[in-house]
Formats: sequence, structure tokens, C-alpha cells
Amino acid sequence: MKLIFCGGGGCWWWWWSAIMVVFLNSSGGRLWRWSVVVVGAMVVVGGGGRWWLEAVDGGGWRWRWRRCLVVAAAVVGGRRRVGGGGGGGQWWWHGGGGAASVVGDIPSPSSSPNRWARQGGPYRWVQYLEEKLLEESAGIGEEEGRVLVVSKEACYESLEVELGNRDVHGGGVDGMGAWWEGESGDRREGSHNTINMYTNKQANMQTVSKPLNRWRIAFAAIYSSRVFVSLAKMIIAKRNNDDQKYLKFSEADVQKLSDIVKDKKLDLLHQHFEGMENLVKVLGADSENGITDDAENIRQRRTIFGSNTYQKPPPKGIFFFILEAFKDLIILVLLVAATLALAFGIKQHGLKEGWYEGGSIFVAVFLVVVVSAGSNYRQSRQFEKLSKVTNNIKVEVLRNGRRQQISIFDIVVGDVASLKIGDQIPADGLFLNGHSLHVDESSMTGESDHVEIGAEKNPFLLSGAKVANGYGNMLVTSVGMHTGWGAMMSTITRDSDERTPLQERLDRLTTYIGKIGLTVAFLVLLVLLVRYFTGNTQDDLGNKEYNGGKTKSDDIINSMIRIFAAAITIVVVAIPEGLPLAVTLTLAYSMKRMMADQAMVRKLSACETMGSATTICTDKTGTLTLNQMQVTRFWLGEEVIVDYTASKIAPGIQRLLCQGVGLNTTGSVYQSASGTMPEFSGSPTEKAILSWAVSELGMSTEELKHDFSILHVEAFNSEKKRSGVLIKKAHENTTTHVHWKGAAEMILGTCSKYYDSSGDMTSMDQDKMKRFEQIIQDMAADSLRCIAFAHKVIPDEELKYKEDGKTLQSLKDDNLTLLGLVGIKDPCRPGVEGAVRACQDAGVHIKMITGDNVFTARAIAIECGILKADQALNSGVVVEGVEFRNYTEDERMDKVENIRVMARSSPFDKLLMVQCLKKKGHVVAVTGDGTNDAPALKEADIGLSMGIQGTEVAKESSDIVILDDNFASVATMVSWGRCVYNNIQKFIQFQLTVNVAALVINFIAAISAGKVPLTAVQLLWVNLIMDTLGALALATERPTKELMKAKPIGRTAPLISNVMWRNLMAQAIYQISVLLILQFKGKSIFKVDEKVKDTLIFNSFVLCQIFNEFNARKLEKRNVFEGILKNRLFLGIIAFTLILQVVMVEFLKKFADTTNLNVVQWFTCIGIAAVSWPIGWFVKYIPVPDTPIFSLLQRKRKKATAEDDAC
Repeated sequence: MKLIFCGGGGCWWWWWSAIMVVFLNSSGGRLWRWSVVVVGAMVVVGGGGRWWLEAVDGGGWRWRWRRCLVVAAAVVGGRRRVGGGGGGGQWWWHGGGGAASVVGDIPSPSSSPNRWARQGGPYRWVQYLEEKLLEESAGIGEEEGRVLVVSKEACYESLEVELGNRDVHGGGVDGMGAWWEGESGDRREGSHNTINMYTNKQANMQTVSKPLNRWRIAFAAIYSSRVFVSLAKMIIAKRNNDDQKYLKFSEADVQKLSDIVKDKKLDLLHQHFEGMENLVKVLGADSENGITDDAENIRQRRTIFGSNTYQKPPPKGIFFFILEAFKDLIILVLLVAATLALAFGIKQHGLKEGWYEGGSIFVAVFLVVVVSAGSNYRQSRQFEKLSKVTNNIKVEVLRNGRRQQISIFDIVVGDVASLKIGDQIPADGLFLNGHSLHVDESSMTGESDHVEIGAEKNPFLLSGAKVANGYGNMLVTSVGMHTGWGAMMSTITRDSDERTPLQERLDRLTTYIGKIGLTVAFLVLLVLLVRYFTGNTQDDLGNKEYNGGKTKSDDIINSMIRIFAAAITIVVVAIPEGLPLAVTLTLAYSMKRMMADQAMVRKLSACETMGSATTICTDKTGTLTLNQMQVTRFWLGEEVIVDYTASKIAPGIQRLLCQGVGLNTTGSVYQSASGTMPEFSGSPTEKAILSWAVSELGMSTEELKHDFSILHVEAFNSEKKRSGVLIKKAHENTTTHVHWKGAAEMILGTCSKYYDSSGDMTSMDQDKMKRFEQIIQDMAADSLRCIAFAHKVIPDEELKYKEDGKTLQSLKDDNLTLLGLVGIKDPCRPGVEGAVRACQDAGVHIKMITGDNVFTARAIAIECGILKADQALNSGVVVEGVEFRNYTEDERMDKVENIRVMARSSPFDKLLMVQCLKKKGHVVAVTGDGTNDAPALKEADIGLSMGIQGTEVAKESSDIVILDDNFASVATMVSWGRCVYNNIQKFIQFQLTVNVAALVINFIAAISAGKVPLTAVQLLWVNLIMDTLGALALATERPTKELMKAKPIGRTAPLISNVMWRNLMAQAIYQISVLLILQFKGKSIFKVDEKVKDTLIFNSFVLCQIFNEFNARKLEKRNVFEGILKNRLFLGIIAFTLILQVVMVEFLKKFADTTNLNVVQWFTCIGIAAVSWPIGWFVKYIPVPDTPIFSLLQRKRKKATAEDDAC
């Protein structure tokens, strides 16, 4: 920045100019531009210039106090020029007239200021100026007039400028820059350079006026504030420069880093980024604390490196589905028929009257197409939403030094992500730290072998891979489309055309009914053609439609089109295309409601299969219990510790316990500041133990991590049910220790000694072993999970390494010393007992499979209602996994149904039980949360993973994700599954009633009368009511209590039950009877013409379907109105259908080929339709056998065949 200030007139301009110079010398932006304008105005107002100053911002803050001296000299020194040079606060100065007289002989620069600057002149000049100014401070106060108060010490705090007692008025200026003293009027030659300097201690030698004192204070405040602001900006700028080096990344750098990680080029990583440590700094991250969580930082990272999302093919729009609907062969035939009818109708009757028939078919077809396309489009959108929810997994990252869970879509480059067994790697990155980390990259490479990850040989982690073993932290280096997973997933879309088993069965039913409809339509077409060409059909006036050669060709063609359209329309009505739509609507609605009930459906088939479940194999922890664990009991030796403050735990034992807890864990402790409550992360068990150790033992994880180095880790797995860690004192060649933690009886079996309450090591004999086993059983009987800690000192010579000489083969797990036992309480979830009872009432067996010991498992099972209190361990209802595993196959098959609890089970035991139950004919649902549960989840008919504690591997293997990990939600899924099946059965009953009635009525009328009572447009309207509106009305019923009192639906149960056959046949027979009466006797009964009779038939038929929708709501209950007010959608659709029917009959007469009906006729139609209610109520008293009717017929045929063979 460059400013030129010119002072004229009086001293007022001096002070304003001086303040502006100091305030704006190094400021940027718009403010300095306005200052130039303001000071320029001063020059004009003030008159002739007396002095001028040029200041160029060129340095850091450390030179500012020296600038202060230079500015001071310029203000008082008359016509002098002071310039700021470039970089580092260097200054050069050359004087005007009388410059040397300011403070004596000041060396001026040579003719080349730049060369003078390069030679160090500016620094020497400033240093010399400081010395001379301080030397001249002895003459303070001897001259009245212009006084400038400057000292080196004061420049750090303020610059004080004072004029003394006299005002100075501007006047002319001579070549030497002389001043006139305005008050006395006498001219002083050469006195214009008088400068008096004094220090703060001598400031009392001057008399200062109040106005000038105020100026001095203001000047000091402004300058001091600028110094501090500049210092703060410098510190922030330096920090930002260090933290945001990634801002210098170009697109080429981003791509280069992405390629290095994807191709696993370790040499290029070191070549381009100088290794991992430097890359962490370059990306503005911290391996211990992660990145800062401020919004601007995250935004900049997304701008430079991209977001963790991948591009998807654009979703299919509504027009795509409209085109798909027009591809239907029957629709195309109808369009051809409509086109011909329109053309010949206009030719025969003119445009005004001739377009009705063809145009009506066009409109009806368009409505059917639009409604069908709209339903499919809605289904597609539903699947898109489901896909987004399914892919939105949670990732644990370090930000601002604390672990937090964020969406995988929110992760950015530089994030430090935590990985554990079962996690999906959220982005491409590099291994920072961890232990025993192995990943499954089969989803990316196709290789099934697990890949070992390490900092030295293979630090590369690929997005989409799964953690198979161990744990660790990774540095995210590439996200979204810069990863191989993102590029691959961008080409994959979720298949919204997934066919469920029920839909496939319905497709077969539709095909079967369609064949019947096609046969009827062909017979109708044949009969109508024969009757037409034999002269047995008449027009509206009673004349023959065909009269040999007298009939015009246009009339013949028009009649043929009408006949073909009627036959094709019969096919349209006969084929129950609404069945797949009903399934889709039911599933879509159910999925939405199930999501609200804490269940996310990943596979459509699970919705319907869940209704058929006969057995549920459930986990205990987090599903039947709250998963809110707390250490409630601690045994040290044979003494239970109650009061930690009063009990004197030996310091050595306390230190060992803290090591065993704080270093042998996958959890963490975060404390933002001293005095605040610590935050714990990890599994519920880990958090409970960490919380206990911090609060009761005074453990500090930071001190432990600082004092000890972790040499090797064996991560917890569900087979061994324990974890171990090998540690050594940091920076010291001291003894190596191994710590084990895990299931109490597992750890106890490896111990040969224990520490007693006094801290002494005691041998573990048989009696002591039995005593500890009893302690464990007692805690388990109180529903406590028992965890044991053990320790051992390992001599260096006993450490066994692999071939590389660095990696340990395994940890020592024999002859350990027991440190202590803790009991963890995890109470049952509220309402779980009621949910278990509801499932049992519904005929669903509940089996609990847990890793806890048999005593804990039995206690929890009794508390949840799975077992009764009088069922003993030896009654066969409770077994251990190893016992079940060792049974022969025949023994397992015999005992599997009686087993209610399996304790100390492994994932293989769970898989074995599922296989046995399926062989016994059960429909099995299984809950699971671990990676090793994946085989059982896939083997089960319905896999239920846990949304909170479940790993990503478990979720991907499941059909439904229980979002709240609650067994009550599992029971809710059973009721929703039954509701889906029940709603589809309701619609099948409703639609088949329409199909049977329409086909029979049109067929009989065509044979007997030569014409069908229901025209093409009317049948298309019925089809619209039946398919779309009927599906909407009946597919949105919610589960009822009655559903959970029925038996489970078997695998081979028919879609159309005996109850449904009874209901639909009763309604169909009634409708056929009454409508045929109207067809043949309607004119004479009601004394009406043909047009009114046909309208009565059409209106009565539609109203019968509307009233029959009420009957279809309840398949077996007589009260069809129960709960109807809760289903507002059903009532709305009924009202909408009635309104449209009135419009069709009364206002769209030409379109629907109807005529007006009077009030009596309307009530007659309503009365005919309302009779369906008492018929529906009455037939439900008729008992039907449980065995499907076709099975009974098949048995009778087999029996008859057997009797014939016997004869």
C-alpha cells in the first residue's frame, strides 16, 4: 500500500495526518483508499503544503516501533520524505531541506536508494536515528512551540504527540522550509527543525493542555490497538498457513495422491510426499487429534478434494414409466382400436358426434397408463430413498481431539477414521496406527484372502473393503469419485424391479387368470361376430346392424372395431394386473411404516417372509437388554470391594489393573478440560469398564499411553472371548508385561496364581479355583456379566517372533495371575417381556443365543419370559454351544425344537441351529450384530441385524436392520409381515370378485343378447377402480391384534385360502345374479329404455365393488367397520370413487355411454350394492375346513385312484 499525506494550513492538519499515518500504515482493504481521499481533501482546504510523507507498507510487525520514530521525524521535520522499503520492515530515508539538522549528521543514502538498501543502509540508519534521538532527549523543555514526545520504550506502548502551549498557523514556506510562529509574528530562520526529545520520566517538564492531552491519549490508544491487532493477525496467519497447507493442492496433486493409494505405490508415496508423517502435516491433520471441526475448514476440504459421494445414473423420470406402460401389448391393441373407431366415427357421423367412442377409449387408456406409470414412478422413488438410507452408514472419526460419529457422506480428506472388526472402510487412505489389522478386499479385488495392513510394508486401505480382524486408525486421502469404490458404485443402481417370492406367486396367478380371461374374450369375440354376420344384433333403434349387401362398409368396419374393442377390454378386466401393483403399494407403505417403527428393510422379500416366521433366534446383549452396562461388583481375590475410598487396594495391584483396562481396550476416554466429565467411546462393555476404572481406580489413559508402548495386540473375537496386549515401559528397556481380559471362566482357566486383597500373590489350587468358579456363578445368577483380568511378566527370551523378526507370533496365555473380577449389570429392556409373550401367543418360538455363561443366560431368559422359573439347567432347554456342537446330527434334530437358550455359543453354533431348524420345516428369523454372524444371517429366512451395535458386514448380510436394537421392534416386524400378507389377500379377494362377475356377465350377455352390457370405456373405468384405487384402499391397512393371535403362515400356504373362496364366491354369485336380472328383465321391471337399463347395470356394478371393498377389509371378522375411522386413506378413496362415478353417469354421458338417472334409480342402485354387506356378514357364519380346498380335491383324487388300482 502507498499513501501520500500533505499537510498545509495549521497544526490541526498535522495531528490528523499523523494519526491517519499510524492507524493506516499497514492496514489493507478499502479503508486506506478512503484515507487518501480524506487527506487529499485536507490539502485543498488547508492551503499550501508544508510537509509531505510517503509510507509504503513493506514489513513485518517487529519493525513497527521503528516506523513510529520515522513518522515522528517526518511530522516535525518539515519538508522531508520518509519511504518504507520492501520486505521485513526495512526502511530508507532521504532528507529534504535541513534534513541533517533534525538530530545532527544523519548519513543519507547514496544516489541509488536500492543499492543503499541492499547494503544494509536502512537498518543502520534506523539504529543511528534511535541513538541520536535518545541523545538529544537531554534538551527537553528548553524550547517552547513544537514538541514531539518519542522514546524507544514508549514506542512499544504509544506514540505521544504534543504541541505545547502555542498554536502554530500555516503560512508561506521558503526554500529551506522556515516556520512562522503565528502568535508573535516574528520570523525565525532555521528554527523549523527544532526537536526536543524526552523520556516518559521527564514528561512532567511540559505543560499539556486538556485538548492536546486528549489527542495524545487517542493517538496512543489507536496505535497500541493496531500493534496488538497486527500481532494477533500474524499469529493466526502463521497457524492457518501451517494447518491449511492442503489449500495449495492442485487437481493434479489430488489425482496423484489418489492413484498412489489405489495402486499401492509405497515408493511413490515417499518420493512425492516424503512419507506418512509429512503427508499428515501437508493435509493439515493430526494423527492424535484429527482435524478441526469448523465449517470453513470442512468446506474448503470438500472444495479441493471433493465430497465422499459418487455420481449415480440419473433416476428414471415419469415419462420413462409412461413409455413403459405404452409398451403393453393390450394397451397398444386398444390404441389401434381407438384410432380406427375415431377415424371411422368421424367419417360416418362427423367430427361433432363421431369422436365420442374412439376419443373415450383414448381417454380411458390414457388414464390407465398415467395411473400405472405414476404408481411405478412412486415405487422407483421409494427405492431411491431406501438406497440412500441403506448406504448412509456411520463412521467414527477424530475431530478436535475427540471421537465422534458422522455420516460416511460427511467424511473429508484429512479425517482420521477409527476402524474395528466388521467396519467398512469409508474412503481410500493410509494406516496410521493400530494392531493386528487385516482387511477383506474381495469386494474390490475379488481375492478372498485377508490382507495384512502395516505402516511399513502395506499401509494402503481401500474404500469398500471390510475389517476382518484387529483395529486401527487411518488417514483419509481420497474420497468419492477419486476412490476405486466410488468409480465402481457410480455405475451400479439398486434394482427396483426386485421380485419377491410372493410377487412371483402372484405373477403365476395372474397368468393363470389371464388365460381364463383370454379364453372368455375369444369366445365372446366369436359369438359376437357370428351373431353380427347372421343379423342377430340390433342397433339402438332396433334395426339389424348387418343386412347383407345393404350394409355400408364403413358401418361394418365400425361394428368390427366395437366388437374387437369389447373383447380386448374383457381381457383387460380379466387380467388382474392390479395384483403386482397391490403388492408394490403394500410393500412400499409397509416399508415406510416399518421405518417409523425402527426397522429398515433392505430386501423386499423380508416384509412378507417375516409374517411366516415360526422361530426367532435372538441375541441377548442390546436386543433383550438395554445395552447400558455398569460395573456393579468388583472382586479382588476372595474379597468383594464395596467402598473404594475405605478399601486399601495395594498400589501395585491398582497400577496393574489400570494397565489392563486402559491399554487392553478398543475404547477411548476424552476429557476436554480438567474438572469436566470424561466422555467414553467404544462398545458398551468397554465403556462400562473404562468408566469404572476412571472413577474408582483413578486411571488416566493419557498417562498410560505416554508411559507405555504397546508391542502386540490380540483383538477380541467371539471364538476365544478374550483380548490381550503386550506392553513395555516407554523409552526404557524394562520388563515386558502381558495383560488379558475376557469372559471370566475363560480367563480363570488360564490362571495358576491370583492376587489377594492385600496385594500378595497366592497359588491357585483346586479349592481356590472352585471358590472363584462359585463367585462367577453367583454373579451370573444375579444377571451380571463376569469379566476377569489377568497378568503375567514375560522375560525377553520367551518372546517368539515371526520370520521378519519384528512381529510376535502370539501372546502367552498360560500360568497367568488373576488380578480381579468385575460384574457388569445390563438390565432387560422395558416391554421386552410383553414382546416375547406376544410372539409366543402368535405361535412363534423364541430362542436366545448368547455368549454369556449358562447361569447368566438362564437368569436373563427367565427375566425376559423366554424360560419359566421352574425350568432347570438340566431340563434340556438350556445348553452350551460346545455341547450342542458335539451332538450327532440325529441328536441335534431331536433336541433342537426343545432348546430355548444356548449359552457360550459361537457364530458357528448359531449357524448350526439355523440349519437344523430349517430342516425341521421352520421359517427362521435370526438377529446378529457381529461380523462372524454373517453366515447365520445369510442362512436364515430373515436376517435381522442391529443398527446400533451391528457391524457393516452384519448389516450387509441381513434383510432388515433393527435401528434401535430392540426385540420389541422384532416383534413389530412379525406383525407387519403378517399385515403385508393379509392386505394382499384382501385385495385378491376383492379383485377376483370383480373378475368373476365381469367375465360371467359379459359372456352370458354376449351369447344370449349379442352385445355386452358393459362397454369398453366402462370396463376400463371398472379396471381403474379395481386395480389402482382398490389397491390403494386395501393395501394401507395397519396391523391389528388379531393378526398376532393367528398361527404363522406356512411356506406352502395357498394365496387363496378357503375363507377367501367362500367370501368371493358369495359376492360374485350375488352380483352376477342381480346384474343378469337387470340385463334381461330390467326394462320391464323399471319401465325404462335400453340406454337407462345399461346405465343401471353399469352403475349397480360399480357401486357393488365400492360396497364390497368394506367386506374385503375383514376376511373373517363380521364387523367390517371396526377401526375404519383410523384409516382415513380408505375413506378418502371411497369418497373419491363415488364422486367420480356420479360424474361419469351424470356429466360424462357421451364419454361413458351413459344417461342421466333420477333419484329413485340412484337409490335403487345403492340398495342393490348395499345388499352385499348383509351377505358378507351372513356367509362368515359358514365354517370352512383348514385344509386348502385344492388339497382336499387332490386327496380325493388320489384316494379314488388308489381304490381303482385296488380293484
